Amino acid sequence: MWVRVARALRALRRAALLLPLALTALALLLLPRPPPLAPSPRSPSAPAPPREEPHVQIQHLDVVTEPEYVVGHEDVSTHLPWFMRGGEHRPWQHEPDAKLFPEDAPGDDRVVQQLMYTLPKNENVPIKKILLANGFGAWGVAAGRTEFVRNKCPVDRCTLSSDTRDAATADAILYKDHHTPFNVKRPLTQIWILYYLECPYHTASLRPSSVDVFNWTSTYRRDSDIVAPYERWVYYDPLVTEKDLDRNYAANKTKKVAWFVSNCHARNRRLQYARQLSRHIQVDIYGACGSHHCPRTDPNCLEMLDRDYKFYLAFENSNCRDYVTEKFFVNGLQHNVLPIVMGAQASEYAAVAPHNSYVHVEEFANPEELANYLKRLDEDDNLYNSYFKWKGTGEFINTYFFCRVCAMVHANERRQRSAHYSDVQAWWRDGACTRADWRAAQRDTRDNG
Repeated sequence: MWVRVARALRALRRAALLLPLALTALALLLLPRPPPLAPSPRSPSAPAPPREEPHVQIQHLDVVTEPEYVVGHEDVSTHLPWFMRGGEHRPWQHEPDAKLFPEDAPGDDRVVQQLMYTLPKNENVPIKKILLANGFGAWGVAAGRTEFVRNKCPVDRCTLSSDTRDAATADAILYKDHHTPFNVKRPLTQIWILYYLECPYHTASLRPSSVDVFNWTSTYRRDSDIVAPYERWVYYDPLVTEKDLDRNYAANKTKKVAWFVSNCHARNRRLQYARQLSRHIQVDIYGACGSHHCPRTDPNCLEMLDRDYKFYLAFENSNCRDYVTEKFFVNGLQHNVLPIVMGAQASEYAAVAPHNSYVHVEEFANPEELANYLKRLDEDDNLYNSYFKWKGTGEFINTYFFCRVCAMVHANERRQRSAHYSDVQAWWRDGACTRADWRAAQRDTRDNG
């Protein structure tokens, strides 16, 4: 009997020990299931393949086209190229077929591709000598390799000289605005580059003996061999061209249109257009051509745009192909004001400007029609603010002109490319500008064709 009692007591003790475990398991089964773990922030994306026209061959990923990098949301790591703020991505592999020259990508300025070009890492690459025919002062650079090493150019195997004794041995000679011949025999492989900053109306004509001696051009025009734009806009992500705004750009602005101008006799009759516009909407003209005054050296003048005005007349002094200057990029886009533009054709502004960031005068039949649209924008904050959604989607980059010159000189030799302008003056001037608007010029062309 005592044996049976002892066994029963041992069974009860085992049950008492197992009961808490059973209750804990039951409680765990009854608890709601936790949500799945959120994925950790992704690592920097691999460069996205470039978007190109159907007839253009896709390039390898180490060569940035327009552009070949991705920026995610604010909580995602960025992957920016070396020429953008904070960018560290550099070309790591030589791409022999990179689209560097005008014939490689017609209609493209190829600035990004040139900045992301590099040479093979396993070769002892010779140093190329670039002679500055106008001297260092005209360019603001130092002698030797300083410009290339200091800027960490992907292709830095170049040196700069201003010594005329190098004219017979230099790999390239860069002429600014005019051609001054050297009395030495020119090597067959030497590259002569003609650089123009201003438009054809404001550059001197070359002598007849100089029109057929240049291999390359370097100007703001997108069909130049080395494009030298006044500014260059690059998106962080080419698929993200606008973002939600966190402010109202129309708030507290009480004035309509402003314009800073000193040349009252521009060939495109911009002053006459502005005066016609002023008959229908308030236009405050500052400088020699108007009744308002604000010294050009006074920083408050441009701050006034941010504070008081909704619109700014970013009118160039000439209507010339691809001619878009700091009047648009700096006075306009780099302030919180909507630029009204005149100068290059509408399609050419679209090629260089952030998406939906300006209003072109030739979108309207006349100044009165433009004024009516500006009044509509003035009365509709949502519509007005739609022109600022590009802000924060990219940045204006340093185009590192001499880095690109060095890269191109090396690439030219590797491809054994031969280029020559039979008449650089005709290329630069013929059909490049119009004294009327572009619509009238196109009508004249059709009528005469």
